[in-house]
Amino acid sequence: MIIEKNSDFKPVPAGLHLARCYRIIDLGTQRSEFEGIIKMQKKIKIVWEVHGKDEDGTPTVTEKNEPMIISKDYTFSWDDKANLKIDLQSWRSKPFTEEEQERFVLKSILDKWCMVNVAHKNRKTGSGVYANVTTVLPVLPIYKEMGMPKGHNACGIFQIEDPNMEMFESFGKGIKAKIELSPEWQARVRHASAPKAEAPKTGSGFDDMDDDIPF
Repeated sequence: MIIEKNSDFKPVPAGLHLARCYRIIDLGTQRSEFEGIIKMQKKIKIVWEVHGKDEDGTPTVTEKNEPMIISKDYTFSWDDKANLKIDLQSWRSKPFTEEEQERFVLKSILDKWCMVNVAHKNRKTGSGVYANVTTVLPVLPIYKEMGMPKGHNACGIFQIEDPNMEMFESFGKGIKAKIELSPEWQARVRHASAPKAEAPKTGSGFDDMDDDIPF
């Protein structure tokens, strides 16, 4: 499934939606600028499939009758102000203990359900809007009582150091281009050493530690 926003892309409706995390993408080190300050930071993309209906009762599905998808990019950081930590703690309804933070791995969130709050924003260029995940919350009790729907997409993690090229080819052009611009990807292509990205202060590996942290 292609994950890319373009002029023909139908955005997920605004509001609160039941969602399932099915993909985590390593974007490598990316250049970012905020208030004139340029940083090179490790980035990841978390992708959810959305289940439910919009405010008019229309199912949130694509023209192929598949769940709509939405994603959010994060700096791969455990800083208290980092959106990754903020959203993960909101998702699990409690903060990480120091031990949990050190042991936590991202693969723990694959195939896990949550509620995503979606807001629409106007595109900076062209017309139309794009959907933005503003908050990630635990599943509402009413959904738990009803039972979770069956997940649609296969779960997986894309890592630049050991890339699944079949998964890579399923990405949209924008995501491919972003990954290919990263020093990690360029170094892999050149068979040379890549500049080391700023690593998280603690924990939050992809899948190289214990994965039994409650989530």
